[in-house]
Amino acid sequence: MQAPRALRSLLCVLSCAWLHTGAASRLKSPALPIQSEREPLPHKGLSGCSFGGRFYSLEDTWHPDLGEPFGIMHCVQCYCEPQKSRRGKVFGKVNCKNIKQDCPELDCDEPVLLPGHCCKTCPKEAVLDGFEYFQEKGKGKEDDLHKSYNDRSYLSSEDMGPGDSRMDFVAVLTGVTDSWLPSSSGVARARFSLTRTSLAFSITYQRMGRPSKIVFLDSDGTAAFEYRVPKGQSAMICGVWRNLAKPLLRQLQAEQMRISMTTSTGRREEVEGKIIKHRALFAETFSSTLTSEEENSGMGGIAMLTLSDTENNLHFILILQDPPLVPIRVQLQYRQHTLREIRANITAHDPDFAEVLTDLNSRELFWLSRGQLEIAVATEGQNPRQISGFITGRKSCDTIQSVMSSGDALTPGKTGGVGSAIFNLHDNGTLDYQVQVAGLTSNVVGLTIEVKPRRRNKRSVLYDLTPEYNGDTGRALGSWSRLEARHIHMLLQNELFINVATAHSQEGELRGQIKALLYSGLDAPRHELPIPLAGQFVSPPVRTGAGGHAWVSVDEQCHLHYEIMVAGLSKGDDVTVNAHLHGLAEIGEMDDSSATHKRLLTGFYGSQAQGVLKDISVELLRHLDRGTAFIQVSTKLNPRGEIRGQVHVPNNCEFGTRGEVEEAEFDDLFVRDPEELKKDPNTCFFESQHHAHGSRWTPNYDKCFSCSCQKRTVICDPVICPVLTCSRTIQPEDKCCPVCDEKKEPKDMKAPERLDEHPEGCYFEGDQKMHAPGTTWHPFVPPFGYIKCAVCTCKGSTGEVHCEKVTCPVLTCSRPVRRSPSDCCKECPEEERSPAGLEHTDMMQADGTRHCKFGKNYYQNSDNWHPRVPLVGEMKCINCWCDHGVTKCQRKQCPVLTCTNITRREGKCCPECLEEDDLMMKAPDKRQSWRH
Repeated sequence: MQAPRALRSLLCVLSCAWLHTGAASRLKSPALPIQSEREPLPHKGLSGCSFGGRFYSLEDTWHPDLGEPFGIMHCVQCYCEPQKSRRGKVFGKVNCKNIKQDCPELDCDEPVLLPGHCCKTCPKEAVLDGFEYFQEKGKGKEDDLHKSYNDRSYLSSEDMGPGDSRMDFVAVLTGVTDSWLPSSSGVARARFSLTRTSLAFSITYQRMGRPSKIVFLDSDGTAAFEYRVPKGQSAMICGVWRNLAKPLLRQLQAEQMRISMTTSTGRREEVEGKIIKHRALFAETFSSTLTSEEENSGMGGIAMLTLSDTENNLHFILILQDPPLVPIRVQLQYRQHTLREIRANITAHDPDFAEVLTDLNSRELFWLSRGQLEIAVATEGQNPRQISGFITGRKSCDTIQSVMSSGDALTPGKTGGVGSAIFNLHDNGTLDYQVQVAGLTSNVVGLTIEVKPRRRNKRSVLYDLTPEYNGDTGRALGSWSRLEARHIHMLLQNELFINVATAHSQEGELRGQIKALLYSGLDAPRHELPIPLAGQFVSPPVRTGAGGHAWVSVDEQCHLHYEIMVAGLSKGDDVTVNAHLHGLAEIGEMDDSSATHKRLLTGFYGSQAQGVLKDISVELLRHLDRGTAFIQVSTKLNPRGEIRGQVHVPNNCEFGTRGEVEEAEFDDLFVRDPEELKKDPNTCFFESQHHAHGSRWTPNYDKCFSCSCQKRTVICDPVICPVLTCSRTIQPEDKCCPVCDEKKEPKDMKAPERLDEHPEGCYFEGDQKMHAPGTTWHPFVPPFGYIKCAVCTCKGSTGEVHCEKVTCPVLTCSRPVRRSPSDCCKECPEEERSPAGLEHTDMMQADGTRHCKFGKNYYQNSDNWHPRVPLVGEMKCINCWCDHGVTKCQRKQCPVLTCTNITRREGKCCPECLEEDDLMMKAPDKRQSWRH
């Protein structure tokens, strides 16, 4: 049997497709090795995807059917992802992923695989609708995190670049019962988000004083990280644990870590809990912290809740700390009046409970939106105990914000305007908003919060902010006090948008998605409106579809903290973004030939960049203080500025670090005794050497960096090579930058004009280095190291990094080998190599026995093999063979079983009869855990 059309689609693999041609600052995450048909089926003008001989509409999902003998791949899910061309035409792109890795861990001894399912389930167990809904929503949200930049149906970029991944955790903290202290009545809920090696945390607490210290405990109970809580009145504690060591990361992901929180004022209290992963965190939009009225009870729990996308069903999961071993009663209450009631059993072995409250009526939904519904959990029987809490919108340290750009408008444009908005959701359902717009082509006629249009260009307005808009200031400040529960749910699911209509663009000149920006820990007040970044602010103005905003602050050490968000840049426009900080006399008087006050903040791929700039010149700090500095984001299309914004950060850093540095450099003229350097508390120890405070040197690890010592802190920056005007240059071995070749330069002849090279070269995020124009290198991608199958080149004229896959030769052998683990390309073993000069096209047409091609491999006549299918791997239950140039495959034939107790064992192709001994040894069924 020949390979069916769907299988050919599946085997059309994008080799190393994760390395996007032209990718710059950061490599894209691995693309999934499935493509659409090269010639899409006719679809009467509709946009969509062709796959396996079928047409799918945009945003459709399906399990690919590869035909006999492969069948439906239930563990592979394909998605028709909307894309936009440069001309704004929408088309579909097939993305597929293996969903087997998302299967939950089961707590029963003999899980079974039901027909048509990918994941095994415990036998004779009914899975609760509530958790299934959380799980399905979780999958969708998790997929969203891995979508590439600007890949939503028509909207702005994702929260993170494709190189980033995010994992969420939760902890319930209750009183410590085995302590010598009386158990606390306090209950705290901590939510964690892990990105790379940084763990951001948001903690709320009830029935206890403000904590003074938070300690993360490793698997041995040893303090791994301690966070001193700043003083204040806020009921939310926000922090970041940076640079987690790999052993601690593994413990965190294996749920082996705990968190402890203590108070120091009044009676000392301590609460503690285990940090766990939970799929419900992806879908959660409402939450409740459950506490007891009893003093020193040590009891507590949390509820995570979400609404159905279309129906008024409220799904919830309870996590109880030290739950009772008795039946419980769960009630939904309004002012002590019971609206709904559920009874269930819950044990310490399985402390999660999931359920769904169906068809909430309008009054229940109204009370939910106002934070007036209460969830209560009580034990039944003698000495009943109860914990309860009010349900409110999900609390977090993340900032709800939006960047509005003309590139993200329903009808995309390039006006150079920008809009910014920040929101604050209160427990009573009120939403405070601050909005600003700038650089528009005409007056604002409408400012609205909307949902995604159900039909193209058919807007659906939820709330009109226009009456609050002040045309003189370009701002709108106010509150939306009538949010429905559905609106709160959509807001916290990143499903709302803000639209700015103008006299020239009645449907909308600017548009932006309202979404949560992960707490970063940077010293920048996100409750204030950020600095708008617009093409109209560039000198001369740039008509671009991009817009952005930035939060900037200067701390007590005169270090500059920045966070930049960009929207409206499509992949067709750009893949490289660089942010620069400039300080000049006035905006509009920038001298591009001068780099005196120009600092590269970062190079980034995606929509977000953040960091800290430590060694800032006095001039730049003065410009920041006066408001004559600006941040500029440049791209390959506009290397002299795509968007820009004026920065005013008052600071007391008029002396900066310059006085200290100059004094140290003066002292450096005299040779310092190494023993004296060791005694000096301000010296730095780097690469086995002591360096005096203020000194500068070239590190041994890279001659293209320059390091300095600033009070025990080593700061290394990439060397910025000057622009050379000579016609011939040479590269000295001991230098980073090229120099003019004076021997080849005629003295009496003026150097010919040449294209201006990008003065900084290229910044590559992977190795965080500047690369000189024209240089090539293998990209370094943490944590994988150097990628030998890719080569990057710095394009000197634009500062763009161009990366492409190493092209491996076509092999004609059936079992190629990799000579060395570090080699990129495989080779044919000596005994299997084809005769010299026989190309594979000639081989297919040669006289005699014909070969077969399956996937990327060639097989000789009569060869047998197990097929490898992308995303699934080797299918050992299917045998393929080459029959005179035709690939034929057949599933292994299984015998007909006559027994009643049938089982399917791991790694076996056919079901088997379950022996009596196995039946006797089989453990009793256990209730499935909803947490994993």
